[in-house]
Amino acid sequence: MLIERANIISNIEVAHNIWEMFFEAPEIVNDYKGPGQFINILVEDNWNHPLRRPMSIASAKDGKVSIIYKIFGDATNTLSKKQSGDTIEILGPLGNVFTNWDNGYYPILVGGGVGLPPILNLKSECEFNKIDHTIIIGAKNSDEHFMTHNPENDIILTTDDGSCGETGTVMNPIDRIIKEKHKAYIFACGPEPMLVAIRDYALKNDIPSQLSVESYMGCGVGLCQGCVISKNNIDKKENSYHEQYSLVCLDGPIYEAKDIKFEQS
Repeated sequence: MLIERANIISNIEVAHNIWEMFFEAPEIVNDYKGPGQFINILVEDNWNHPLRRPMSIASAKDGKVSIIYKIFGDATNTLSKKQSGDTIEILGPLGNVFTNWDNGYYPILVGGGVGLPPILNLKSECEFNKIDHTIIIGAKNSDEHFMTHNPENDIILTTDDGSCGETGTVMNPIDRIIKEKHKAYIFACGPEPMLVAIRDYALKNDIPSQLSVESYMGCGVGLCQGCVISKNNIDKKENSYHEQYSLVCLDGPIYEAKDIKFEQS
């Protein structure tokens, strides 16, 4: 983990309110371990945005890093105004990585909302290693998609309103692919309701699954204790705080579905 002043190469809108930024960060790339890791970005060098923003790494190679982010508020709006030639301070790489995707399983990669970067990153690794896989990406409508629905090549898009790809959530294609493939393994990142549904499905059907948990973070290094998630511990009333809870920034963001519990599940 280190702090690096990165030179922005490009920053473009790839879908409605969704942006992709590339920047030069050779030191971060040198320490990078694999899909799943994230960085913490200092949006501005002033007190307007004193806290860093966690951003999953979409790619890290040849000394360059990319992120994909959605404009939610003032900080991400400010980030979208950055231009080629500007610099930005980043902390990282942070967090753990996806595992077992290259261990004889059939990876089903699932992304939703702003949970696309680690999934697209893992897809690139599967392609590079010639591992057959399916990617399923969910969105509210077609405006939020920047890939093409292509089931023949195992790229499945879903939309809540049916304006692109399959109508509905990611759960229908997940269930269908699970039944078609041998030794399926789910790798997912997205909004909590989606992860809850995938976790419940995976546990009910005994399907191995790794979830990349999105969380608000104040520091990204375990100091603020702000990114807490409950461990799936039946006897938690008798256990200490550290046995009941996990810090996403230090222990995650990747968890086996069976090891964690969301508040709404």
